[in-house]
Amino acid sequence: MPSGCSVSSLAARFAFFPPEPATYAVRKDEATGRLVASGVPRDNAMDVLLVDTSRGNKVVAFYFRNPCARLTLLYSHGNAADLGQLYDLFVQLKVNLKINLMGYDYSGYGASTGKVHLQASWMSKLSISLLWHDMQPSEENTYADIEAVYQCLETEYGISQEDIILYGQSVGSGPTLHLASRLPRLRGVVLHSAILSGLRVVCHVNFTFCFDIYKNVKKIKKVKCPVLVIHGTDDDVVDWSHGKELWRLAREPHDPLWIKGGGHCNLELYPDFIRHLSRFVREMETVTTKARLRKIRPALHQLRKKAAHRASTAATTTTTTTFTANCCCRVRVRKPTCPSCGSFGCGCCGPLRSCLALRFPRCCRPPAACFTCGGCCWSCRCRSCFKCCCC
Repeated sequence: MPSGCSVSSLAARFAFFPPEPATYAVRKDEATGRLVASGVPRDNAMDVLLVDTSRGNKVVAFYFRNPCARLTLLYSHGNAADLGQLYDLFVQLKVNLKINLMGYDYSGYGASTGKVHLQASWMSKLSISLLWHDMQPSEENTYADIEAVYQCLETEYGISQEDIILYGQSVGSGPTLHLASRLPRLRGVVLHSAILSGLRVVCHVNFTFCFDIYKNVKKIKKVKCPVLVIHGTDDDVVDWSHGKELWRLAREPHDPLWIKGGGHCNLELYPDFIRHLSRFVREMETVTTKARLRKIRPALHQLRKKAAHRASTAATTTTTTTFTANCCCRVRVRKPTCPSCGSFGCGCCGPLRSCLALRFPRCCRPPAACFTCGGCCWSCRCRSCFKCCCC
């Protein structure tokens, strides 16, 4: 029986479909010594980078410079594309939004290292064991990828989080929200056809399993910057309900864009897409740190009041003990507290503790009055058998 984490790793393998073969390649120009990409037009305003990640992979990134830009967009693409296919879109976004843009390929995508090699072997008549080598791409690797690219923006280009807008499309919303939940001073986040979680794409559930991947439904609550959600109403891959729920859960939601008739991969073709996105970028350019603090201060005050109220009532409510099983599945059980002092281990509630002691019920009535009892009444049906004598 596979563990929860094993199921999570297996599920992640079926969530990625990198184009094969890659639509571009990376090589070093002998004349300049710089990296260049073949398969895409030569662009003097584009830098080709090879970024080392914390998990030992090298991911390819394209950085598009715009001399009029004040902000930088860090773009995380969907699960069936690579940088070669997105080149034209990146150029359009750079020009129309007047931004710098950093796009990157996940480990195992395009010219990035970390390819998947799959081998299947029969283990029995009823089951197949999948033996994975170089298990990339994966959820954990995409997290390491976006962290490495963000650090590259900081170190190579001197761009701080205050001047960055994170953009995640489809599966790219996973690494986008992962990074956004860890950066409190981001300028903004854009979620394009985003998912609530991997499992919620294939089945409608209202709770999160430990083996689920990209638990955006939890991470969106930790994002402290404005969030723009864009989704098509006729999306047949990721239902529109994912976008609506993410927008509802965001702490600072921006006016959403619901594109009527839009699908999963064609939202960029609608005029409202670039118009609404451009307006969001212009608003983010004019927002200052002081203005953001004035906007979120009332919400923070309400959160503090709620936290204080919960702390004041904690002593009079039942306590919750969490037992962790199999690394990430949690089972919660409650134990009662003393109604007078709120503690289970106190000396004023001896009857409560003795009543909770494990014992078999014994019949309090004479054997003759009990129809099936022979003294030790384990199968007695009389109601007095189950009355606690200590209370």
